[in-house]
Amino acid sequence: MPPRIITNAELETMVDTSDEWIVSRTGVHERHVADAMVFTSDLAIEAARNAIENASMSPEDIELIVVATLTADMHTPSVACIVQSALGFSKNTMAFDINAACSGFIYAITIANQFLQNGVYKTALVIGAETMSKVTDWEDRNTCVLFGDGAGAVVLKAAETEDGILLTSAGCDGIAGIKSLTIPGLKVSDEEAKKRENRNLCTIRMDGGEVFKYAVRMMSEQITTIIEKAGLKLEDVKLIIPHQANARILEAIAHRIQVDKSVIFFNVSHSGNTSAASVPLALQAAVQADRIHKDDYIILVGLGGGITWGAVLIKWA
Repeated sequence: MPPRIITNAELETMVDTSDEWIVSRTGVHERHVADAMVFTSDLAIEAARNAIENASMSPEDIELIVVATLTADMHTPSVACIVQSALGFSKNTMAFDINAACSGFIYAITIANQFLQNGVYKTALVIGAETMSKVTDWEDRNTCVLFGDGAGAVVLKAAETEDGILLTSAGCDGIAGIKSLTIPGLKVSDEEAKKRENRNLCTIRMDGGEVFKYAVRMMSEQITTIIEKAGLKLEDVKLIIPHQANARILEAIAHRIQVDKSVIFFNVSHSGNTSAASVPLALQAAVQADRIHKDDYIILVGLGGGITWGAVLIKWA
């Protein structure tokens, strides 16, 4: 995550809000924000470098790069292509971005996993990276309190073992997405313009209540469905790492699927909602906190704009 931190106290000087209001509704105390000339690719490059080094590999070993982001530097080239160039990957490396918003990292892992399972590639780098601050209206207290910037990455390797990625699941409800969570790009309809009183036309707007209900229901369903498909029981799962959207959403998921809150990993307090970056950032934090051990079953799960959702079941190697 970038070094600059915006605390709730600083937000109190920017919009009509308070630390108590933010914490009680979101669980967020602070968020990291990139400087004006730091972009998603810059964060993605650092996360990629760290992941490759942690895997004791080099860029030449990577055959596929998939970047999940909704805040790419440019329409083209993709963030993945910028990462490929910056770190000296082979020119035979396949590189592309995908946009499934906050579910992006789940989608990206699902895609990369198919390439590995089908034998097309043996290694892949999957990155979730965002600079949400650049599409946030800092005068809108309903959204600016939520979002932060960051990037996380994993290296995947094909292996003939009984651990690693066991199952993936994903889905979408485009009708709900159009109504409840949008960031205009080349097209700005009259309806979207009316939502943005400050005329910041390419900023995020969200029906928080509707997204909250969708997130709790669909992430809970994804967790229970993927467990059933694997022939496991909920008590077999050591840790669930959800998209860090809002602490109240995560608490509601724990209540809905009837697990102790300790099974749900929380780190939204000091990161905010980093969209596609939130799951890999939380995964890294869980590893650093010694919350994951060999042979543990863990679930990654997310819901985001689109509306999209998905889950990944992993047996930790």
